[in-house]
Amino acid sequence: MNTRLLDEARQLNVEDQLELVEALWDEIAKHNAAPPLTAAQKTELDRRVVDHEAHPDDVVSWDEVMASARDRIQR
Repeated sequence: MNTRLLDEARQLNVEDQLELVEALWDEIAKHNAAPPLTAAQKTELDRRVVDHEAHPDDVVSWDEVMASARDRIQR
């Protein structure tokens, strides 16, 4: 990593740092790049797939998720 660039970024105010992070993330997303999954993340994803395959009807609709989130926000 170029430490000079990092040092320059650290001199920015928080608002500008956030803008820089967003711009960098948008650039990364253009290339469909993603960090590799950790072993723990892979294990958890595998566990969730197995659970879903064993209980395919145990799901919550997107509408239910949104309603629950709205209820929590309004409390």
